[in-house]
Formats: sequence, C-alpha cells, structure tokens
Amino acid sequence: MNILPTTTAAEVATQAARVAVIPVGSFEQHGSHLPLSTDTIIACAIAEAISATYGLFVLPPIPIACSHEHAAWPGTVSISSATLHRLLNDIIDSLRRSGVHKVVIVNGHGGNYVLANVVQELSVDGPDVVLFPGRDDWDKARDDAGLASSGHEDMHAGEIETSVLLHVAPEAVRPNYRQADSDGTDRRKHLLTLGLQAYTQSGVVGRPSLADAGKGKAVLDSLIESFGEYLIVLNQDRHTPR
Repeated sequence: MNILPTTTAAEVATQAARVAVIPVGSFEQHGSHLPLSTDTIIACAIAEAISATYGLFVLPPIPIACSHEHAAWPGTVSISSATLHRLLNDIIDSLRRSGVHKVVIVNGHGGNYVLANVVQELSVDGPDVVLFPGRDDWDKARDDAGLASSGHEDMHAGEIETSVLLHVAPEAVRPNYRQADSDGTDRRKHLLTLGLQAYTQSGVVGRPSLADAGKGKAVLDSLIESFGEYLIVLNQDRHTPR
C-alpha cells in the first residue's frame, strides 16, 4: 500500500473528484510488535480503499496527532489538539479554494477526540465534512470479520490492529505478536488522567495472538461497505431536513 499518494495534478484534474479524503493517524507506541506508525498505516489503508472504490481524492496523511496517553513509552510524539484542529481547518480551507467542498476525515487513532469537534464546526451550514469510521462501523467490521474480541477488550495493538497490518503491511509486524497478549478487561476509568501506563506494562491492551491477515482484509471490506452511507450524507443538499 502507498502511504503517500502518487497521483499527478493532471490525473486529479481528469478525475474531477468532489470529495477529498484526509487520513489522520498518530505516532505512538503499539507494544513491541507493531510500529509507531500503526494508526497512520491503518488510516491510509482505509482512505486508499474507500478512495479506490468510490472515486475520491486522497490526500497525504497527518502522521502525528494527539497521543498524550502514550507519552510514557519511548518514541511517542504528539501535537496539541489545538494544533491538529488548526491544521485540518487550513487544509480544508485550501481544498475549498481549489473547488473541493466535501471532505472525509479518516481517523486511525481513538485518542484524536478533537476531530469530532472539527466535523461539528465545519458542518454547521451543511453536511460538508464527515468523520469515518465511527464506533458502529468498527463494531460491524469486527462482527463481519469474525473477531473474537470486543472493542473494549481490544483497545490497543490487539487483534484488530494487528490483523489489518498483517493484511496491508505484513513486513511491519514483528513475529512476537503471538506472545504479546495483555488483559483488556479493566474499565480504564481514569485513562485520560493517568495515561495508558496505569493499565498496561507492555503498552498492549488486547489479544494480538488472535490476529491474521484474513481478518484484516475482512475488516477493510466491511469498512468499504459501511462508507457508502457517509457518501450519501455528504451528497445531501445542505437544506435537506435530517
């Protein structure tokens, strides 16, 4: 898969896509078996898949975002939520000046909470920006792919993330994923205050040992199908009652 799009200006002009896709990931620890760029790889894989299926204009990813809960581990780098907010606003303003007024933000990191605010603020006058995938889309993808663990149990570097990487970037997955399981049943009530280090020593919350590439492909296939509803919402007239 391509992290950076290789399209030319001429190809974009010919495509004349009305919807742009911005993948947003993170640069944070994912245990000892997945790379720091895991969330960015996943966001790009989703963005690439829906763009190819629905004829959208995919942009380069934002690879560093809000990963403050992972700060205890080496390699994790974050920007503030205000910086991410401003960056997305600038990108979307630039897209609008070039004639693209509909935007999909593909989020690969659950800690990027500010993205919901970005979408709310930029859609006040109409359905111009959507955030994908939502929690329901991830839950459906888990069911469709036959994953054994739930979203709560499989919070970080577990079955679903490892499966997707085994499908799209198998060379990035270290073989010790089969021994990297960490109990994910804790409620993690004070995660925002204490950080993830209060709940796991390894940085993993989930069961990566259950992962396989077939599950990863099924997850992506399910998300591609789920995205169709978002495109319908984006294409609504701004005055359509909802």
